[in-house]
Amino acid sequence: MDIYSFAPIAIVLDFAYSLVSGLAGLLAPVAGSLATAAAIIAITMIVRTALIPVGRSQVRAEFTRRRLAPKLQELQRRYKKTPELLQKKTMELYAAEKASPLAGCLPTLLQAPVISTVYGLFILQGINGHPNELLTEEVLGVALGMPLVGFLGSGAVWPGVLVYAGLLAIIASVAWLSRRAALRNAPVTPDSVPPAMQNLAGTLSWMPFITVVFAAVVPLAATIYLAVTTTWTLAERAVLRRRYEAMESK
Repeated sequence: MDIYSFAPIAIVLDFAYSLVSGLAGLLAPVAGSLATAAAIIAITMIVRTALIPVGRSQVRAEFTRRRLAPKLQELQRRYKKTPELLQKKTMELYAAEKASPLAGCLPTLLQAPVISTVYGLFILQGINGHPNELLTEEVLGVALGMPLVGFLGSGAVWPGVLVYAGLLAIIASVAWLSRRAALRNAPVTPDSVPPAMQNLAGTLSWMPFITVVFAAVVPLAATIYLAVTTTWTLAERAVLRRRYEAMESK
């Protein structure tokens, strides 16, 4: 079954189609042939602006976990020989402080419907019964509905490949900086948490790089969305961390 043909999803997709098309029309006098790409960037920024309270809560939780580090180390000392009890006490402490070791995943989960919608807009030939004219839109000669893997297989590589190279370079750079920031701001030392949580934290630190792989197989429009939203996340976290550090120093 085609999930995009399911009535509620088709209606949402049709609304998104009208939104992108209408916004592109408004931006056309300024952006010209890049109007649709500019519309995607604008929508991404609107979504991220709406998610600022979520980002704020994630950074607040990060500082809460950092504050809990001494308590976690004490639990480690007291229950080191009973890993099951240590894990239970650790989770109880997180619950009591209304913090979570997985809090950073929430913004990604909330954006999943948006990226799925952008993906659908640029792979379907028809949207809710009418032709999908967004598939004709391009960025410097590259169709917004074309993924990198498909573009490389088409034979027409140069100079369009520079579009993908630039976007993937941005995403990869942001992923590297995001991982560095996450490790630098880790709230606890490795020996203060249960082994299972240590492994999970280590795995999650590499998650930003998964975006690079994902960006190479989705339509160019979705790659643009990913480049903008990951860059926004990095900048937003940096600003919020500085603000909370300033508040704590007072």
